[in-house]
Amino acid sequence: MKKLAFMLAALVMHNSHAIAEEDTRKIIQLSPSHRAMVLTEMRQFLAGLQQISQALSSDDMETVTRVARSLGTAMSQHMPTGLKQALPQDFRKLGHSVHSSFDQIALDAESLGDSGHTLSQLAQTISGCVSCHSTYQIRVE
Repeated sequence: MKKLAFMLAALVMHNSHAIAEEDTRKIIQLSPSHRAMVLTEMRQFLAGLQQISQALSSDDMETVTRVARSLGTAMSQHMPTGLKQALPQDFRKLGHSVHSSFDQIALDAESLGDSGHTLSQLAQTISGCVSCHSTYQIRVE
């Protein structure tokens, strides 16, 4: 659990440092409704990360499995075609990678039941989130 607390503290420190610098992230221009969809999905990731962290703290691998599965690639199947076309390919690749990571977390949590292994996977997944947030910003057209 100490690893997770350290990772989250490092993420906050990294992001607060980035705020002080000039924002050089790539801009993605989206319609208001598409922007809302992307931001809603990101908030779902964040809520899921919190739920998985909480479940790991009590070694509740059943909840880890359920939450991770809900954030996997099945979640991304509902993306409207227009939104998919509006997003840069590299952004979509990062998103797919994060969804796939959650699929793997669910599979391993269910089959291995090893919270330490899942915590390692979670750290890797969060690094995908950090990479995306460090690279892109979403604005309304």
